[in-house]
Amino acid sequence: MNELEPVDIAIIGGGMVGATLAALLAQANPNWRIALLEAFELPAAGEPIYQPSFDDRSTAIAWGSVTLLQQAGLWDILRQQATPIHQVHVSDRGHLGGSLIDRHQAGVEALGYVVPNTWIGRTLLSHLHQLPNLQLLAPAQVGRIQPVADGARLSLRYQGEEYSLHTDLVVIADGARSPLRESLGIDLAVEDYRQTAVIANISLDQPHQGVAYERFTDEGPLALLPLGGSVQGCQSALVWTQPSECVGELLQASDDDFLQRLQQRFGYRLGRLIEVGKRDSYPLALSVAKEQVRSSIVIMGNAAHFLHPVAGQGFNLALRDCAALAATLKQNIPGERLGSLSRLQQYQQQQQLDQQLTIQFSDQLTKWFSSSALPRAALRALGFIGLEAVAPAKGWLTQQTMGSAGRKVIL
Repeated sequence: MNELEPVDIAIIGGGMVGATLAALLAQANPNWRIALLEAFELPAAGEPIYQPSFDDRSTAIAWGSVTLLQQAGLWDILRQQATPIHQVHVSDRGHLGGSLIDRHQAGVEALGYVVPNTWIGRTLLSHLHQLPNLQLLAPAQVGRIQPVADGARLSLRYQGEEYSLHTDLVVIADGARSPLRESLGIDLAVEDYRQTAVIANISLDQPHQGVAYERFTDEGPLALLPLGGSVQGCQSALVWTQPSECVGELLQASDDDFLQRLQQRFGYRLGRLIEVGKRDSYPLALSVAKEQVRSSIVIMGNAAHFLHPVAGQGFNLALRDCAALAATLKQNIPGERLGSLSRLQQYQQQQQLDQQLTIQFSDQLTKWFSSSALPRAALRALGFIGLEAVAPAKGWLTQQTMGSAGRKVIL
């Protein structure tokens, strides 16, 4: 078996979380030797040129995450295709009351931004190609992680040949169905919501004005996020939660029928819905790894915690995890390896409260606002009225939405 040059940190998974972590780590210490291993082939530097598509999926980046991306040197490029969220309108279908979160009340230029995933990927890849202390290995399939006394040894297939790679620390960020997490015997705590998210982009007959809508219904949450690069855009990204047994019919419906059903559920706050892009879907569940750190091993991103998309908490929590890990590793502790268990436990302890609060916030919103039962419906209406009447309660919701309710991380 061929032997690759040893590295300090190996990141398995070149998606949004793994790539962002690589950028944060490279910025935290230019002397670290970092390897990013991705199972799929990556485009060469500068190719292909980004071309926006009506069918691009998008990610809501909270204001708290923007500050982290600025520290990593990524935000100036990302914001070129980012649509600002000036307001978040939260409502409950069929009930009075609601809450409006406004950027002016929060004292920020935007509560967050919506960025096409394609642009995030191109920006990250272009940035990573410029980092002298980062090695990109793709396509590379890691078959085994073997803990050793001074780190971990990876067995992988790269460019058609078998290789071994020694690393002080390995980060597993290969997705919610992580085969490597399973191979290590790390179990998941899973709660099936029996819901499925339908994803599509929607064209509007009037500008969205930078307003994001989170509408709760008896079937589940429905979100429309502003797209188009400015508040004058006439597109929104749809995340429509449905009972899993109803999704097949919705996906197979004609465009006209789909839009008519969506209009009926959402209303006319954005005017008439005139076009729908490609529809996709994925099942929803809450899954949390029962272990996130071992000696020389960290589980990150969806492999560590996969959340309901309500309120857009998943990627933003993962980004705070990445920043916290980079900040913890950056601490100069003489004689202690990067992958030492005590150091990784310190990271986990620092992020434990943030993870718990964010996961509970997402989980409870999903359960309370996906029921037509009268007691919960009545309490929901009272809750929305209370949010407008009680400043601390609305302030808490605002901070959670902005991704700034957890511990602030400075790299």
